[in-house]
Amino acid sequence: MAKSLLEQLPEIVAQGRKVAEKILEGLESRHRVSLQTREVVLPAKDSAVQDWITTHNRQAQQANADAEWANRLIYGDNLLAMAALLAGDDTTPSLRGKVDLIYIDPPFDSKADYRTKVTLPGMELEQKPTVIEQFAYSDTWSDGTASYLAMITPRLILMRELLADTGSIYVHLDWHVGHYVKVAMDEVFGKENFLNEIIWQRTGAHNDAGKFGVVHDVLMFYRKGSTHNFEPVHVPLSDEHQSTRFNQVDALNGKRFFAGPITAPGSGPSRKFRGLELAPPDGRHWSYSQENIDVLEVENKIYYSNTGTPYLKQYMDEYLEQGRRVQSVWTDLLPAKTGAEILDYATQKPEKLLDRIIRASCPENGLVADFNGGSGTAAAVAEKLGRRWITTDLGKPACMIMRKRLIDLEAKPFLYQAIGDYQLEAAKATLGRDFRIGDLSNIVLSLYGALPLPPDVNPQRNLGQIASIDISGAGGRKGSKTLVLADSPNKLTGAATLKKAIAQRDNLMGGWDRVVVLGWNFEPSIGETITALNDSRLEVLVIPPDLMDRLKKKGGIDKLRGQVRFSSLQYLTIHPIERKAVANAPDGAAQETLTVKLKNYVLLSPEAINLDDANRVKLQTVANQEPLALVEYWAVDPDYDGKVFRSVWQDYRGNTANDADALRVVTTATVTTQAKTGPRKVCVRVVDVFGFEAEVVVSVG
Repeated sequence: MAKSLLEQLPEIVAQGRKVAEKILEGLESRHRVSLQTREVVLPAKDSAVQDWITTHNRQAQQANADAEWANRLIYGDNLLAMAALLAGDDTTPSLRGKVDLIYIDPPFDSKADYRTKVTLPGMELEQKPTVIEQFAYSDTWSDGTASYLAMITPRLILMRELLADTGSIYVHLDWHVGHYVKVAMDEVFGKENFLNEIIWQRTGAHNDAGKFGVVHDVLMFYRKGSTHNFEPVHVPLSDEHQSTRFNQVDALNGKRFFAGPITAPGSGPSRKFRGLELAPPDGRHWSYSQENIDVLEVENKIYYSNTGTPYLKQYMDEYLEQGRRVQSVWTDLLPAKTGAEILDYATQKPEKLLDRIIRASCPENGLVADFNGGSGTAAAVAEKLGRRWITTDLGKPACMIMRKRLIDLEAKPFLYQAIGDYQLEAAKATLGRDFRIGDLSNIVLSLYGALPLPPDVNPQRNLGQIASIDISGAGGRKGSKTLVLADSPNKLTGAATLKKAIAQRDNLMGGWDRVVVLGWNFEPSIGETITALNDSRLEVLVIPPDLMDRLKKKGGIDKLRGQVRFSSLQYLTIHPIERKAVANAPDGAAQETLTVKLKNYVLLSPEAINLDDANRVKLQTVANQEPLALVEYWAVDPDYDGKVFRSVWQDYRGNTANDADALRVVTTATVTTQAKTGPRKVCVRVVDVFGFEAEVVVSVG
């Protein structure tokens, strides 16, 4: 007979501890997980008419963005993100014990369908979750609640490691798994550190058949240590509350008041009231010392009931000034239905909810972390309240929504980061921690249909061959030989790799007809490199970034063979950049403008996008007729250093500050920047509606 969930819980928690301990043990390893900064975002809605002060501030921010604390938006598995934050790196120390408040809103409905709707001019597409997202979600629910708890337990342990000793955590759940997660949290944080089960009414009414309407979620509120940051939150008194609560009038001063208890749970001695010794009720003690009671008597602050029981007079005018203290049932924070806050994101939470949590549990300039970022409400509210923040999400659409939302807020500079060597980490999870890069290359070659070359000419085990026979020629049989190179996932495929591949094609084993390079990650200038090489016998293809997750999900190479598509690179082209000096710049500052115009965008092979046939046809129509309509976001770095992209100008769909079209980006940017002598390297980056990126790097004379 299968074990009940209650019987499985100790095993689940124990296994979760092992997973977390293994990660913690590896934090000092040379191969520890790291974060790669994909972009330093310096939000600006429109830099076409920047005044001198704005320009000066942008320059100062660009110079110091890496030196000071920068908030972080991280794309990738939150388990790996937390491991990287705990490990730290050369530029950022470990955040172990540094986070003041964690709020997470993990998925808690196994029947949810998180399809992404993509609205394009004249049509709407439905994109299914990527394989990475599908795998993460299906893995979370493969064995129902048991696997959900197996997923969340090691993450809770890492969160506890990140929390400061005075830090606290709110976990947002509902009736599906809330009570089970509380048991796991009791084990991780300790029952004695459980502070509240908060009831949040999220909707007005639900007509649920056969039962009372479910209109609330719960938030489990725990602290890490024996003390924690907490600032009581007060809200204005309603008219009804004033009339019903403050229902008595003081005969001496005419003030309305209510009679509040003057006792608390516990035991304690008697006190004198009006000269009489009074014992507290059973199981209670008097809340004030005798000295304070005497003062209250003099101030006429004690009210006596008909039975002579003392109470504290709590005057309405004093409450109106401070407001009513918020308790553990929140019925006043229904989500907004209209306005700028609405982002059409399925699990979006109202800013008022996070505002209350952050004000209560994170001190000024404290650090807030949300490891299920979603629409970015926690980060947005933390930004508004002057708190530092970190947010992560596994979904590219979610990361794009968050990036746009924060830019729209004109947030302080923040980092957009990804898990470094994600494919390596995924491969370790699938093939074991002892796997070698050559093992992964062999898998890639096999799935592409190539046979490995002999070891004596293939020491890195990353070269394969495809031999095809064409019998249509006059001679009856003609052979064609293709060399295939599978590049490493821990490097960027660029000019050096392509030139080496061409040399191997021409010289290795007597030469080959053509060479195919399969890459995981690419240098930003890869498109220019391919164009400059102008070699018709060279082909560069993208290894699906979710390959290892698909391999694990399918259960082996054989089951996946024939189903993996290696796509062509998406690429961006722009018109020649115009560079002009600014005449009569404010305060005589030497400035210049760069005018950048998008020319064309070619989408990554549509087969790599999780669409059904009908939606794929729609997509192809837009791609053929108006390719730039596929651009979701684009940004300009006027001084690209070849390492970190710093966006000082951005535009995105939905930003009507630059134009009135919510479904298209503007295609021209005029960037005002500090003048410099000699050429300047300009980088232009686009992200399409599916989250794929492309870049162009141009040296402008």
